[in-house]
Amino acid sequence: MSRRRLIGGAGAAGAAGLVLGAAGGAAGYAATRPDEPAALTTVGSTEVMFHGKHQPGITTPLQARGHLVAFDLVPGAGRKEAIALMRRWSATAGRLMAGEPAGNGAADGPDHDTGIALDAGPSSLTVTFGFGRTFFERTGLTDRRPPGLDPLPPFSSDHIDAARSNGDLWVQIGADDALVAFHALRAVQKEAAPAARVRWQMNGFNRAPGATARPMTARNLMGQIDGTNNPKPSESDFDRRIFVPDTTDAPYDWLAGGSYAVVRRIRMLLDDWEKLPVERQEQVIGRRKQDGAPLSGGTETTALDLDRAGPDGKLLIPDNAHARISSPGKNSGAAMLRRPFSYHDGISADGAPDAGLLFICWQADPLRGFVPVQRKLDRGDALSPFIRHEASGLFAVPGGAADGEYVGQRLLES
Repeated sequence: MSRRRLIGGAGAAGAAGLVLGAAGGAAGYAATRPDEPAALTTVGSTEVMFHGKHQPGITTPLQARGHLVAFDLVPGAGRKEAIALMRRWSATAGRLMAGEPAGNGAADGPDHDTGIALDAGPSSLTVTFGFGRTFFERTGLTDRRPPGLDPLPPFSSDHIDAARSNGDLWVQIGADDALVAFHALRAVQKEAAPAARVRWQMNGFNRAPGATARPMTARNLMGQIDGTNNPKPSESDFDRRIFVPDTTDAPYDWLAGGSYAVVRRIRMLLDDWEKLPVERQEQVIGRRKQDGAPLSGGTETTALDLDRAGPDGKLLIPDNAHARISSPGKNSGAAMLRRPFSYHDGISADGAPDAGLLFICWQADPLRGFVPVQRKLDRGDALSPFIRHEASGLFAVPGGAADGEYVGQRLLES
């Protein structure tokens, strides 16, 4: 049975229950519960298509919940097992994104649905698959491994934990409901056996849709508006910057319509950051904290005026401000689509919050996107003392699967 036919009254009635419950407690909530099921809310009913030229989860608007998980093929598993796994994963992702159960629905079957998301609609669920450098060795396809998967260079600010980095396969899961996202995570993990096992997993979040009076750019855990300068799909060169072109020749033509994902777990040293006055935080970033406008003036979307000085003759956007150093104008036009999740994993051994950013950026070529920008940031970014790169991964993400195909078929069955 479709999850969409199992909708309860938690959507429309839940909002009213929160208001009345503040005064009436449990009785107030119970009094507002409808006797008949209500229609899906806007958040729950939003569906993202699985099949298409590009995989979902790249240009999809930021979702409220996310899971990033990497897998390694088990010893002895190779191309045959990878084909079977990608078939299973693609079929499961297609069903879940359409709001259907994960398995065949048989209560005694090995792939029956867990029931975690029975009350919800698709909730903008996306499941995105990528291949790491080592995947090509395990499957005997090193001759088809693209140069864009060459290892990222080391950076002086790195404190990389190898156990939480890279992997043969990578899956990004996003949704606007936490249970829908977790449901997809469990389905992907279950379907991995017997071919692959989890290498690492990271869990993240963003602001929920409808939490602000108007749509706006997300904030990170430092309180800064984050993502203002992202390339826009409406821009004429967007596809060229973000997606591998359709004209790509063999042996890398399987990647046409795909992209590269750089994944970094960036811990924010929030105790140190929060000691700074707001004015100093704004100097570090180069933007106003309240509205994201550049210190050179205007609104959030106003272009940075990197040459503008104040009455004292000093640049309004400091030389080492994060916005200045990372701007495309200072990096020969290098651009990447940043699509992160925040994370909070409790308190670390030193008593500080283990929190920060699950940084995910998309580009047609990481050697022209992420790498040159990160090199510049590594040399003199004012934000560097307040962050720590603790994990890293680079993955080739194939183009989307057509109807009747699975993700990666053009590579694995070539």
